[in-house]
Amino acid sequence: MDFRAFGHFDADTPADDALDALVGDPSVHRIEAHTDLLFTKRHTYSRSGIELDFGGHRVRTTGIERNTADNPFGAVLLFRGKVTDTQVDATLSAPMPDLADVFEVPDAGAFEVGQWWAVEVDAVKGGGKYEREVQRLVQITQRVDGTHIRVNYKTGWELAAGRTFRWTRVEPVERSHVRNMVFEGVPGGDQYTGSHPVAYEYAVSCDVSGIDATDTFWPVVMRRWCTSFHTYQCQLRNPASVTWGGAGYLTQQIYCLYGHVEDCHASNARHLNDWTASAYGYVTNCHGDGDDQGPFVTHGQFEHDLVYTGNSGLMTFANSGAAWGSAAKRITVRQHVCSWFVARVEVTDLTLEDVRVIGNAQPGSGMIWVNADGAQLRGCTASGPLVITQASALSRRATVVADSTFHQGKGSVITQEDVRTAVHLERVTLTGLDGAAFKGAGDLVLDRCVLTGASDQAGPSTVAHPSVTIGGGRYRDTGFVLNGAKDQEIQIGDGARFAGTNSAGALLGRTGGDRTVTWRLDGFHGETTASGTAHLKITEGTNRYQAAHCSFTGGRLELAAGAFEGTGHLLHSGCVESGTTRTAMPPEGDRIRHEAGNLLLG
Repeated sequence: MDFRAFGHFDADTPADDALDALVGDPSVHRIEAHTDLLFTKRHTYSRSGIELDFGGHRVRTTGIERNTADNPFGAVLLFRGKVTDTQVDATLSAPMPDLADVFEVPDAGAFEVGQWWAVEVDAVKGGGKYEREVQRLVQITQRVDGTHIRVNYKTGWELAAGRTFRWTRVEPVERSHVRNMVFEGVPGGDQYTGSHPVAYEYAVSCDVSGIDATDTFWPVVMRRWCTSFHTYQCQLRNPASVTWGGAGYLTQQIYCLYGHVEDCHASNARHLNDWTASAYGYVTNCHGDGDDQGPFVTHGQFEHDLVYTGNSGLMTFANSGAAWGSAAKRITVRQHVCSWFVARVEVTDLTLEDVRVIGNAQPGSGMIWVNADGAQLRGCTASGPLVITQASALSRRATVVADSTFHQGKGSVITQEDVRTAVHLERVTLTGLDGAAFKGAGDLVLDRCVLTGASDQAGPSTVAHPSVTIGGGRYRDTGFVLNGAKDQEIQIGDGARFAGTNSAGALLGRTGGDRTVTWRLDGFHGETTASGTAHLKITEGTNRYQAAHCSFTGGRLELAAGAFEGTGHLLHSGCVESGTTRTAMPPEGDRIRHEAGNLLLG
């Protein structure tokens, strides 16, 4: 049926009564609009198996009734399932592993296969007020035994014995779809007077497509406790607010599973897509412009297993604060373009592939900032710096940045003090270096990287990592100063080439006298035309030095005698020095060898 059957041929007369009559008639399974319509009420339905197709016509909300406070579900169309009084509490007698789909319950007989339940774990003890790893609408798929049931969802987090789940039986709305409307909200509307088209709560397999919205307040498509849905070919331009919490979104999903957001666009909005406490979602070919507020976000409420492919717009993950846990896991982003990418809090096993960050006038833009907890970046580029911090340590995989290029700029901190895990940079290019710092407390591996200073007067990079391995690569007008607070070791080989100079006049050096630095050079090649520049400047502390199969062209070697006393030692053999001046070298002895076995040219 369509609205013309009730005499609606334009948007002059409110069509609310006609809408109620059509949705309330169980014999009607498809409602069509063939003209523009006016709605002045906010409707709530529990109807399943119905499709509303507005045919691309305008839906206006001039004079709509006031919403209640802080209510993003006060949409023109709210489809809400029934929450029953049946509840079951279950306490884990044993730990529950990650990716589990079998749940312990007091009596499996209380659950029937095919039923839908809202399941929620208790808040983390000592954590944030809303910090819960599991909040999902799931279907019972099997009674495993008398005290275990299987559901259609694999969890994303390990849970300790003693954690308690609350199960609430739900009769969800199913297969109620909304399509094809040009929605006009209330210009300048607020949380009471504003309007938005669609919301779902406790809904399964309910799709939304073809909504083109302007001037909305709350999200154009709002979902909570929803499972298996598709939101596609929707747009939002110029919402009424982008500063009020929760306002100005194209779509938000809270406690949702198996959602797909596709072919959507937002202009000058707060968020195009927000996953909150959601899992196994997919976002494809969605684009945001006027994106300073961040089109693509996760809330930080234990989201997991999300994939983004072929989108554009600013991205920030898990950034809403400690009250919700600031956590997410297994997020993958492919072929993405944005002005800023930040996943700095407890984001575990982040994967970025072919992500391109191009900065603009916004402060902080151009960066990629990630958490060193299993983050893996491949084929990424940024006009600004790479920033690595660590807020969690759950991953079993290494933190690796490979085949990527970043422009660091003056004084950039690449790995910050809180990075405790190993960081691997493989075939990475870092440009614009000038006094950069690697401050991490774990191992640092640079494998066939290319590092270039901003000029021949740029400052070298300081390195505090306890172990540094440099394999191959090219390092020009830069260099490293080991400045850790404790003992350090550095290994350089596989044809690593250091060239040019820097403001310190030394390509490799150290600070701090009250510690030991171990130097292992095998296949190091240094070349400089600046006669005052040292390939190595080692003048303080205790040093254990071994160099073999190395070449030094031009410049000088400054290996002060006092730096190899006590437990220190020096073995410099099998090296070629061409036009290189030994401005300081300790006298040979039982622990010092550097005269025999070298080829000195010029």
